[in-house]
Amino acid sequence: MHSITPTLLSICLTLCGLHVSFGQSGTIPTDAQQVVKTARPEAIENHMRILANDSLKGRKPGTRGFAMAADYVVSQFKALGLQPAGENKSFRQAVPLRRWQTNELGSAMTLVANGREQSLHYGKQFILNPNPDHATSDVSAPVVFVGYGVSAPELDYDDYTGIDVKGKIVAYLNGAPASFPSNQRAYYSSSKAENAVAHGAVGTIAFSMPTDLRNRIETAAPRNRQGIYRWVDKQGKPQRTYPAIKGSASLGDSTARLLFANAPTSFSDAIKQANRNRPQAFPLNVSVRMQTQTDLVEDVAGFNLVSLLPGTDPVLKNEYVVYVAHLDHLGIGRSVKGDSIYNGAHDNASGVAINLETARLFTALPKAPRRSVLFVCVTGEEMGLLGSDYFASNPTVPKDKIVANLTLDMPFFFHPLLDIVPYGAEHSSLNKEVKQAASFLGVEISPDPIPEQTVFMRSDHFSFVRQGIPALFIKSGSQTGNPALDGTKLNLDWRASIYHSPQDDMNQPFDFKSAAKHAQLQFLVGYLTAQDDQRPTWNKGDFFGTKFGKREVVK
Repeated sequence: MHSITPTLLSICLTLCGLHVSFGQSGTIPTDAQQVVKTARPEAIENHMRILANDSLKGRKPGTRGFAMAADYVVSQFKALGLQPAGENKSFRQAVPLRRWQTNELGSAMTLVANGREQSLHYGKQFILNPNPDHATSDVSAPVVFVGYGVSAPELDYDDYTGIDVKGKIVAYLNGAPASFPSNQRAYYSSSKAENAVAHGAVGTIAFSMPTDLRNRIETAAPRNRQGIYRWVDKQGKPQRTYPAIKGSASLGDSTARLLFANAPTSFSDAIKQANRNRPQAFPLNVSVRMQTQTDLVEDVAGFNLVSLLPGTDPVLKNEYVVYVAHLDHLGIGRSVKGDSIYNGAHDNASGVAINLETARLFTALPKAPRRSVLFVCVTGEEMGLLGSDYFASNPTVPKDKIVANLTLDMPFFFHPLLDIVPYGAEHSSLNKEVKQAASFLGVEISPDPIPEQTVFMRSDHFSFVRQGIPALFIKSGSQTGNPALDGTKLNLDWRASIYHSPQDDMNQPFDFKSAAKHAQLQFLVGYLTAQDDQRPTWNKGDFFGTKFGKREVVK
């Protein structure tokens, strides 16, 4: 086969409506160069219009709408000639889900200070998280403030230094020190309960900075009333729970101030210390009683979809590169602007659509790559990364043969794709493939523009990181090519006004040429990984590789 020059390739793409400025081809094989030019913006748009249609009612797991979306995806897998790689020679992998809800009438929270009791008002001053491990739980203990509740020895930071919290309730601020690197900040913001258990605590109380509008009790209470989901094992035991925690509360910041009434440090001074990224811990000289009644609400017969493109190398075909996008969204909910269908067009019909086009690019190759490639649509992402956690914990192929994960979720294509933020790339040798693909496509690589959003913990790639598998989560950067258009502001405004609302439908100004470029990027990164002699490795001394990885690291 004759090679095609970047200039001729750019002309071809312009003629078909997808202009891409290519850089150096480097080690991109000719076959891949020729296939990548065929990415189709219109196909991605069509997939999205079907998956985000009102008839699917928001694709909530366990509903007819989710099943309809799954049937469509399976039809596409079959049309591409992909093989079933789920259970029982099917495209499905069952994911047993269960939902629990706090019974507000049977739950209460009381502050005890100086011999006096003060009962709090549920939904206005506090909420209690459901406790899947205990139908009823009652804990009464002294409260200790532990700053952000973070222990990060590798960053020389530990809020628990010099304090004994065994048998006590710990109170902490949401988030993590702003001085932490973006991905570590995301991890430590989301691992508070685990750390509290490790230090012997029996309860947790979380509250936010007064300036944090995202986590106000008024907005948290409606979400809390929807309950929580977990996947359960074959014995019916819920996973990713903390049985040692007998009570878990969230407070509004005005109520949190009540905890500091007898404390050696005032609420405002504690906030100042936190803003200065300084560890802190001290007893609050108050006790709290939390009584939580948890109702088992429902079982949901969830399922993932798994398809396979077999590799062609006699040895490497037994290893797998795994593409993931979540198929679910929020279903029918509270009406906003006269609409109650949470279509999830960008979140995440977009990721599924782009991965379907990525799969088509793979099947268009004259010869499949050396390693096998799995295309997985997971359920329950909106419920807490449940489908991906189930698959990563119970894969339908040998877990130790999964070499890499590429997750796509809300890649953000509302402007041209001029730069990317490849979450996870700095932690493993996958950075090499990202740089190759980005250079070839003429795309720059940028740092995380919104570290406060803790993006690294918020999608399905982290389920694979937790299993020690190098993973990538690539999103659009902030460059727009228009000096009058601030990409970061556009992103934040979208999150504030459209994200998780019925307005995330197809009536948005999507740039489908940009979406096709995402497909090209996904394809090239995965293809180069599937072709490489060596499987991806964690970087030497890397935080996530050290914490979760059990693989040989690069020198």
